[in-house]
Amino acid sequence: MGTGGVGIGHAAATLSMGPVAAATTFGGAYRGQTVLITGHTGFKGSWLATWLLELGARVVGYSAYQPSVPSHFDACGLASRVVDVTGDIRDLKHLRAVFAEHRPEVVFHLAAQPLVRRSLEDPITTFETNVGGTVNMLECLRESDAVAAAVIVTSDKCYENMGWPWGYRETDRLGGQSPYSASKACAELACHAYARSLLAGRRVRLATARAGNVLGGGDWAQDRIVPDCVRAWSGGRVARIRSPRATRPWQHVLEPLSGYLWLGATLLASPSFHGEAFNFGPPASASVSELIDTISRQWEGAAWEIDSAAVNVGEDVLLQLACDKALHMLGWRTVLTLEEIARFTVEWYRTYYARPHEVFEVSRAQIARYTADCAARRLPWAGAGDAA
Repeated sequence: MGTGGVGIGHAAATLSMGPVAAATTFGGAYRGQTVLITGHTGFKGSWLATWLLELGARVVGYSAYQPSVPSHFDACGLASRVVDVTGDIRDLKHLRAVFAEHRPEVVFHLAAQPLVRRSLEDPITTFETNVGGTVNMLECLRESDAVAAAVIVTSDKCYENMGWPWGYRETDRLGGQSPYSASKACAELACHAYARSLLAGRRVRLATARAGNVLGGGDWAQDRIVPDCVRAWSGGRVARIRSPRATRPWQHVLEPLSGYLWLGATLLASPSFHGEAFNFGPPASASVSELIDTISRQWEGAAWEIDSAAVNVGEDVLLQLACDKALHMLGWRTVLTLEEIARFTVEWYRTYYARPHEVFEVSRAQIARYTADCAARRLPWAGAGDAA
């Protein structure tokens, strides 16, 4: 059993990126642009919406539902800050109408059924959403004369997992044993086909993004390690962990989002990466037990134990990404240590449970702090020249 340490202090003071930072970050590519995010009510989607608002974009969100109660989207009051459209990605007619009404210039497609275990319970919805929904998006991109850049987000689990201890590269075989993994592999194949044929010679430039496991404040999804721990710890209970030896490429949610945003900005500036796929993740994986030990040290009174009765179904034990392509072609890399990821994550949740009205400002402050850290390390997307 692990035990917790001293809790995090008061959240950092609010920081706003301001017009100067918005003009230099990502080359100022999003300032004044209309950006469509599908799945904007989800964990990653709502953080992406918050960041784009900081960058001066007009954000249009398209999502069928909120994936959890509570949620980062709700806690930050984003429904009143973006154009919030309720719609199912499987509804092509409605999606076409949104494209026609709002004429987005940039699209980030994140709408999905995102859980492996749920895909085993409901494979039909998983395939209809993750494959059919992606094809609907590709059709709208094919028909649009407004969209210049589109980033289609799939998953690190799109690869056929061979149990290798080294990272999977973008050229490795796609596949998957669970409906979730297989659906993401199919979505990648659909994107490749559209990019090379149906979208060839058109205005829009398309790329796909495959990210490692993300952490951060505001995630309350079922069957995810950190949300499960937060639910237990916030109620004074012991967290129960089912796969302590499983390894994953853990990263804070802002890390892959910086990659998505930089990829989108690069597509706007050049056609060179049209049809390409990029991995976004840390240089090394860590085990579930390492992760929970690190986070529990930041949460006063936190404790966890192994759930010996749990059955691990459909989840791979080893998973690692090779992100050399993003480093060498985009100058992108992760910067936060596991300890820093834990500090950001616990700060957000502790603020939510103590002062929920402050969490939108905490989200903004964390974006600003992360951006400043990346600028100090001379990452090009942060407006700081060549990567160190």
